[in-house]
Amino acid sequence: MEPPAAPGPERLFDSHRFPSDGFLLLALLLYAPVGLCLLVLRLFIGVHVFLVSCALPDSVLRRFIVRVMCSVLGLCVQQSDPRLRDAGVRVYIANHVTQFDHNIINLLTSCNTPALNSAPGFICWSRGFMELGVSGSRAELVDSLKAYSSHRGNPPLLLFPEEAATNGRAGLLHFSSWPFSVSDVVQPVALQVLRPLVTVSVADSSWIAELLWTFFVPFTVYQVRWLPSVPRRMEEPSEDFALRVQELLAMELGVVSTRLTAADKTEHMKRLRHTSLLPFAPASSQALAARRQVPSVLAGAPEDGRISAMVQQVKEVLPHVPLEVIRIDLAQTNCVDTTIANLLEGRVSFFPDSKEAGTDLLAPATSQAAAASGILGSSAELSSKAAAKQFARSPVERHLSLQERKRALYDYARRRFAERSGAARLDGP
Repeated sequence: MEPPAAPGPERLFDSHRFPSDGFLLLALLLYAPVGLCLLVLRLFIGVHVFLVSCALPDSVLRRFIVRVMCSVLGLCVQQSDPRLRDAGVRVYIANHVTQFDHNIINLLTSCNTPALNSAPGFICWSRGFMELGVSGSRAELVDSLKAYSSHRGNPPLLLFPEEAATNGRAGLLHFSSWPFSVSDVVQPVALQVLRPLVTVSVADSSWIAELLWTFFVPFTVYQVRWLPSVPRRMEEPSEDFALRVQELLAMELGVVSTRLTAADKTEHMKRLRHTSLLPFAPASSQALAARRQVPSVLAGAPEDGRISAMVQQVKEVLPHVPLEVIRIDLAQTNCVDTTIANLLEGRVSFFPDSKEAGTDLLAPATSQAAAASGILGSSAELSSKAAAKQFARSPVERHLSLQERKRALYDYARRRFAERSGAARLDGP
């Protein structure tokens, strides 16, 4: 039996908050007046919760009182097997679903989460993050966390190796290895979040918007499951240690471990924003999602050398196209010429690399006319450029003019590919 295909980024991140089902959308509209009243009421209660949490010292009594008050705000926290929580562990490892995961787990046990992406100051402190004063590399961060953990009087660390939140339904992002360099023993924490009417979190939403939606919905249920502690094996690298814990959490949550990272989430959101700004979508969302699905053979195994060579060939011809977009399309076509044609003719949507935008630029595949005016050097390309300056009155003539420009682009790419291939053969043995 073949393993399930790794989910693409469109399944790991929600870009829309409202449901697509008509019945749920109608229920949301009917609930909206009640939700607005709850939102205003809970804003006042939330201020009191914040003041109480600041006034009381960290203790079991404080966590109990704040947890009860948070239930009034609609935050219901459930934990299974609390006896599995190891009091001697210095590092908790959890999957990341919402921007308040660290606050929820802190209601169950004392722990601190370092601020990685938040600017230091009052906002960072009020959100419950720990400021370390380290703004350098990951190595400096790890050294600072090791020094923190060496003091037994400090609470344990709660770290999120995914470094970005997902919807928690399809898969886990690839775990970074630096959290597993802090300690040789970690305890995984499986976190699941349920919410009616709207999605749990939107990928590009701010924490303020997420907080307001949390107060708007009737309730949000956080389910926390403690897994047994996992020690590092003898001479086990941090990368292998991270992968082993990732597989344990994925199995507990019933999802798939992926090789996608927080950088892939950023690229995915850029692509979505870029596509939404286009006047005409190059393809349906279902087709784009299908094209981004990498075959399971390529997703789970090391990349084949032949595919890598083909990716570099396409990258030399179209330097502005991201490597990941080229690799995914080559996995579908297995042909350099077909992938180049797909990219030039707009059948594949992508967000161009900014590093290549100033040198040797080919415009994105969705605007062939702009690309034709920027790169054409031969007589055929100049004629196409001149023809593009005149707007034909007939739709047929306009279509022919567009086809000529696309043909000139394709010929230019093929000629450049042939020149580079010929030069490589001459330089070879």
